[in-house]
Order: sequence, then C-alpha cells, then structure tokens
Amino acid sequence: MSDSKPFRWHIPVFLAPAVLVYTAIMIIPLFATLNLSLFTTVERVSRFNGLGNFRTLFGDPRWSASFWNALGNNTWFFIVHMLVQNPIGILLAAILSNPRLRGAAFYRTAIFIPTILSFVVVGFVWKLMLSPIWGVAPDLLNAVGLKSLFAPWLGKEAYALTTLALISVWQFVGIPMMLIYAALLSIPEEVIEASEMDGITGASQFWKIKLPLILPSIGIISILTFVGNFNAFDLIYSAQGALAGPNFATDILGTFLYRTFFGFQLQLGDQNMGATIATAMFFIILIGVCIYLFAIQTRLRRYQF
Repeated sequence: MSDSKPFRWHIPVFLAPAVLVYTAIMIIPLFATLNLSLFTTVERVSRFNGLGNFRTLFGDPRWSASFWNALGNNTWFFIVHMLVQNPIGILLAAILSNPRLRGAAFYRTAIFIPTILSFVVVGFVWKLMLSPIWGVAPDLLNAVGLKSLFAPWLGKEAYALTTLALISVWQFVGIPMMLIYAALLSIPEEVIEASEMDGITGASQFWKIKLPLILPSIGIISILTFVGNFNAFDLIYSAQGALAGPNFATDILGTFLYRTFFGFQLQLGDQNMGATIATAMFFIILIGVCIYLFAIQTRLRRYQF
C-alpha cells in the first residue's frame, strides 16, 4: 500500500483564476516595461540599447537633473506622511479605541470619509480653497485673527510640495487610523486587565503595553505608506498639472514619468525613456520593501501573539 497522499486538485483549480488575472494585469506588463527600457527608437526603428537609457537617465544633465529633483520631492512627500499622517493616525486610533468615548463610530466615519473621495475632487477643491483670489482660506484665517499667516502656498516653490503632502495627509489619515484601531481591538483583554492590576492605566498603558504590541501593524502601515507615496501621481496632477509647478517644485516620479512617456505640450513622448523611469521607480520600491521584509519585519515578529 502506498503512503503517498492524493494530489489536491482543488488547490490549483481555485488558485488558477487569481494567478491568471494577476499575470495578465501585473506580471506581463511589468516584464514588458522592463523590456521596453532596454531599447531605443531611432527613426521609428526600435534598437536594443542595453543599459544605455539608464546611463542617459542618471548621467545626462538634461535627464538627471529632472530625475533627482523628482526623487528628492518624492522622498520629502513620503517623509511628511511618515512624520505627520501615521502619528496622527495612531493618536486618533488610541483615542477612538477608548470604550468610554461617546460617538466613536461617528468620528471614525467622519475621519475616514475623505479617503473614498476622488483625487481630482480633492485636488480641485483644495486648490480653490487656498486660492488668494477666490478661496475661503484667507477669510477663515481672518476670522480668527491669523490672516497675516496666509500665503499663496500652492504658488510658492518653498511651500507647494509640503502643502500638497498635508492635503494628502488629510485625505488618507483614516487608513492608518482604522488599521491601528483594529490592531488595538485585537489585544487580548487579559493583557489589559493584567496591566490595570499592576497600576498601569491611561497614557502609560498605551506607551508601555499597547504600543509594543501593535508595532507589527505600524510596520505594515509604514511600508504601505512608502509604496503608496512613491507611486503617487493623481493629487499632484489634479492640483498642479503635468508640469508640477511652480517651476517643477512639486514634480515627483509619477508626474515626471507621465510627461516623459506620453509627452506634454512641446515635449514629445518617449516610451523607452518613460519605461526606464518606471523601471527605476520599480527598483526603488523593491529595495524599500526588501529592507522592510528582511531587516525590520523579522525584528517585529517577536511582538506578535
């Protein structure tokens, strides 16, 4: 009698649809983009160029200046989210998880609603609100005696990117809030009761007991923030256009890719260089995710139940 187990046919049958769809819309386009970045088009004839497009992107001053400017702006866009959005999300989750708070469901819903709004709507509405001509921001600041602080934030190179990052924070702070809220609710009641018996309550209980237990969730939120921000495009495009003004001060990798691949105004589209930028974005995100998976996540596992 054979001891071999029968092959479980239901596993590939149920996995096949998801694998086929994922391959069709993710894997094939990814390899097509990687392949396109290795070619160049001369007089409508595609020729193999190896890593020549990457040497152009990083070495040619006309391309490298735009790339490093976009990468620097993208990095700052991500830093603002990490330093503002995620801490605020954790704070809101800690407050809303308090069982003695009344109306917590209403507050959660109100904070999460901007997340489901369209990027176009958010960008256009905030651009109108912050307009120095017809916006409501000057009047609102004047009502509280702070009109002197108002400036055309979206029109100044020094403030435009940070302003857009804060608008994005306002829109998406509900996501880390809900994820941390769910993590806080998953903490066993026995742990909370034991800490209360030891006299650890309130803010001290959060810092000493709850925060270490939700570190894995915070790690997941951080890597999701990293991936989302380095794939950002919609808000910048809807608020500042493809040129990401003023003077490319809000230009990020997504808008740089868009102008390069599709062309804009007098700039002709270059699919090969656009694919090169997309490939560079892919490897930047891949390196960040690998650092998280192999250097950070392994250290956070010891806090999981």
